[in-house]
Amino acid sequence: MISAENNIFHLRNDFFSYVFEISKGKHLLHRYWGRPIKEFHDSAPLQGIDRGFSGQLNDFENERTYSLDVLPQEYPVRGHTDFRIPAYTVELENGTNITELNYSAHKIFDGKPTLKGLPASFGGGQTLEIELKDACANFTVYLYYTIFEDLPILTRSVKFVNTGSKKFKIQNAASAAVDFSDNDFEIISLYGGHAAERTIQRQKISRGIFEVSSTRGASSHQQSPFIALARPDATEFSGEVYAASLIYSGSFAAKVEAEQFGTTRLVIGLNPEVFSWTLAQGEEFQTPEVVLNFSATGLNGMSQAYHKFYREHLIRGKFKDQVRPILVNNWEATYFDFNEEKIIALADCAKDLGLELVVLDDGWFGKRNDDNSSLGDWFVNTAKLPRGLKGLADEIHSRGLKFGVWVEPEMVNVDSELYRAHPDWILHVPDYKPSFSRHQLILDLSRADVREYVLDAMRKVFSSAPIDYVKWDMNRHMTESFSAKLPPERQLETQHRYMLGLYEIMEALVTEFPDILFESCSGGGGRFDAGILYYMPQTWTSDDTDAVCRLSIQAGTGLAFPIISQGAHVSVTPNHQVGRVTPLQMRTFVAMAGTFGYELDITKMSDAEKAEVKDYVALYKEIRPTIQLGKFTRLLTGGNEYAWQFEDDSKVIAMYFKILSKPAEPIRILKLAGLDANKSYKLTKYLPPKKLSVDGGPQKISFDAKTFNGDELMYCGIAVPKIETDFAAYMWIFEK
Repeated sequence: MISAENNIFHLRNDFFSYVFEISKGKHLLHRYWGRPIKEFHDSAPLQGIDRGFSGQLNDFENERTYSLDVLPQEYPVRGHTDFRIPAYTVELENGTNITELNYSAHKIFDGKPTLKGLPASFGGGQTLEIELKDACANFTVYLYYTIFEDLPILTRSVKFVNTGSKKFKIQNAASAAVDFSDNDFEIISLYGGHAAERTIQRQKISRGIFEVSSTRGASSHQQSPFIALARPDATEFSGEVYAASLIYSGSFAAKVEAEQFGTTRLVIGLNPEVFSWTLAQGEEFQTPEVVLNFSATGLNGMSQAYHKFYREHLIRGKFKDQVRPILVNNWEATYFDFNEEKIIALADCAKDLGLELVVLDDGWFGKRNDDNSSLGDWFVNTAKLPRGLKGLADEIHSRGLKFGVWVEPEMVNVDSELYRAHPDWILHVPDYKPSFSRHQLILDLSRADVREYVLDAMRKVFSSAPIDYVKWDMNRHMTESFSAKLPPERQLETQHRYMLGLYEIMEALVTEFPDILFESCSGGGGRFDAGILYYMPQTWTSDDTDAVCRLSIQAGTGLAFPIISQGAHVSVTPNHQVGRVTPLQMRTFVAMAGTFGYELDITKMSDAEKAEVKDYVALYKEIRPTIQLGKFTRLLTGGNEYAWQFEDDSKVIAMYFKILSKPAEPIRILKLAGLDANKSYKLTKYLPPKKLSVDGGPQKISFDAKTFNGDELMYCGIAVPKIETDFAAYMWIFEK
């Protein structure tokens, strides 16, 4: 619920309280965010101290203990005595960027508003709207806070409105800022690179500014639009964590400043380095939404809240609560070297193994036999597929399988009919040669004519055949972010306008084709963010399919994003990215912790391997609802060991992975978590690592049936039998 009494706003539910006040009739000062409190009576009032070199606003010239430089604020401005990171900056027509927002009004209403042109959560309990005004510059800012009854989640966003007669330029527009009264934190972020995404990084906060950001026109492989402040004693299962995740897919910045007096400020939103926006009279600008998350139960509590929130309040459509099909993708099986016969042979094998979906990846269109040509030419390469997509799809459907296809609509090759007809449609700076990446250029989706072409092209592809699944790729980041359709003073709007254009296209297509399961991809995980999940309910987690690498990648991704959103496939060994040789069981169990599939030429597997795959596919169909729709818990993370737990109303599944075998190791006791101490759990399957025989034959799946109470599994734990092999994977399945 939200209360507003005596100039105090208190947003609270059973999980947290968030409090701020109106000070001096004009300033919004942040007072508290943390464990729930029934009522706020100001037991720890702000202490006024005369700080040297901290100035006073004109109205408070003689109040040397009242300075914005030291006060905790809700939406701080630059230039008016506060020298810390600002939440916003506006440049007026006279060239100044010094403005002043003061409280004007507020209202509380049920539900939450939609954000025009942007992805956003839905179904909130109550929303608080705060109206702030700059009386001199004549503009208004609305701060939106939405609280959800059953989650420790608070969403925030900001809207700017030009209520005056003169235009102005927004140079910086964060979605939220939070001031903390101390700096006793460790910062958690997710860094990486292509094929090495979302590695968990945890470091002690230090004085100065820490930033995770992207200027790449995408949320990026390199940083994730997520940041958390954890108390030093916070673990997976205990301690306080304050997190922020941005529902946006373009360039962003999340900054943390630990300043001179021991306080901390967190600011997150659009990246001001590659953004500005001009507002004329009567126009408005809406920032993306940020999801603030408070956990009093450590990192797993934070993750489980994000997972539940994104599954219930962000992901939409018919696939929202549906388990996802087990697929085979032909990319690592054939790359560009395929024809209809090869794909049909793949489908025949897929049917025999019990798979459910065949995905045709890159190379089916134009004259594309490598990555040098044909992006933009979305017509079938009849040399490879003489009967077109429909003929192939019909063949696959006749085998009782679903059919999927790969597209990369945002890009174009110079060697394409589209580029030859419209060379001006790309993002590029006049008089300079454009930069290439993967031999491709980026179409300017800020332009209506380009969006119209992309929409029309995709409509034709998706209507040309019975398509069940689409993998939507984006294989380069933005350079030369210049649009030929925008005037000089608006060029820094290009990246955000591109993203709004992409969202417009995606919204149209997912609305028109509700029966297609869309999977986002950007060279794997280069655009794995909450913004994309609003349109496409799953994302290809990484182009790195090596099982050992995937342990870190999937653990980091799961810090903020639900398991059902993570594409994970079994690939060939030696692995194509790192050359590592790992057992099929480990590759399989790691891939099972997501939307499961295969990314190899299954027709070339031995009979023994195919028999093993059949067993695994049957097993996954049994446990898929628990993994994809259940509660996920990290039991062990990092180093040489990982362990994961999945739980729903009927099953508990535990997985344990050890990367390298070592001598003289102690016995590992794996303790499960979050079970009902008074309930019984019957072990119905135990799958230890397979020690291959001399001829490489598989070990049959076997199990012993035993029953344990929840308290024993949590407190005594499970002894993991030692098997002297590298890349060991174990699984236990319990029926409640």
